Amino acid sequence: MKSNYKPLGKYIQPVVGRNNDLGDLPLVGLSIQKKSIPSIANTIGTDMSTYRIIEKNQFAYGPVTSRNGDKITIALFTDYEKALISQAYIPFELNDSNELEPEYLMMWFCRPEFDRYSRFKSHGSAREIFDWEEMCNTVLPVPHITNQREIVKEYNIIQNRIKLNEQLIQKLEETAQAIYREWFVEGIDLENLPKWWRIGKVDDLCEYSNKRISVKEFNFDNYILIENMLQNRAGTTQASSLTNSGSFTKFEIGNVLISNIVPYFKKIWLSNFNGGCSNDVLCFTTKKNIPSLYLYQTLEKDNFFEYVMAGSKGTKMPRGAKKWIMNYSSIIPNTEILERFSETGEAIQKNIQLKNEENQKLTELKDLLLSKLATVEN
Repeated sequence: MKSNYKPLGKYIQPVVGRNNDLGDLPLVGLSIQKKSIPSIANTIGTDMSTYRIIEKNQFAYGPVTSRNGDKITIALFTDYEKALISQAYIPFELNDSNELEPEYLMMWFCRPEFDRYSRFKSHGSAREIFDWEEMCNTVLPVPHITNQREIVKEYNIIQNRIKLNEQLIQKLEETAQAIYREWFVEGIDLENLPKWWRIGKVDDLCEYSNKRISVKEFNFDNYILIENMLQNRAGTTQASSLTNSGSFTKFEIGNVLISNIVPYFKKIWLSNFNGGCSNDVLCFTTKKNIPSLYLYQTLEKDNFFEYVMAGSKGTKMPRGAKKWIMNYSSIIPNTEILERFSETGEAIQKNIQLKNEENQKLTELKDLLLSKLATVEN
């Protein structure tokens, strides 16, 4: 072991506080993106005194690793001064933040090497556990606190730039939605459409992609399945695991992807890179003269998802019917206004694409910084 590598147990201790006073605190959970998130658990009739209290700048992790693919759920808590967390998680804190910086430690936990280590060290038959003893046995480089803080500062500069770009992307998407509403929704009388407009179907706008892709071309960033599509039109996140076999649809920039399982989750994404998706993800490619942004804006509406649900099959896990989806009623504007919308939409999409490309490079830089933690000196 290198001289500056230390066992984590030297610096951390468990948090044992319980909600004995039944305080009115927010309830949080953990995600595989290593963030704390608002819990959606149904707590009616639950004994809340068994829940643990977690405070700002404390950590928590899920010791059961067999249900999370290749990742361990762990996060540094920063959203509230205090909150409640399920007893299924193990909260802990640093003994002295002047010896080990919380954000520096969280950077170590974000490394894929730590995910692999925690899975390798997990044990059990029915379910695999990365227990507290194994957490304490984890070793990592602990340079001087000044050096740690410099590393965190550099990392946060990158993170903040990524967040700023994400905010700009959101503003651009909101602008596109506002233009769509102004041109094609507000003031439009379906019984008295403008000249050369007509009522058609989604089938007039697009078709299902029939292109295929080999699993050999997959990586964590270009593989889309229902699990890494986000609810309520929030796009996608990185896949937590890859597949070794199967037949998959190839998607390209400008295709619209929709999860066909439980459509009411409203998982839809306008692709900004090429990749492959599972068969439970529908991939739409636009027909001639139809802007991809117009198709996306048509399909991301609540009315569309309600329509898909009305024709879906199954109760616990409803699945949309592909033929039914293509019969969804849609306004087909004239070619001239579609061309104008295409020009406007392409300018917006180009800016979104530039910001996404910048974020991709920043993410690569962030990953490089994380990888260098293993060789950091005192």
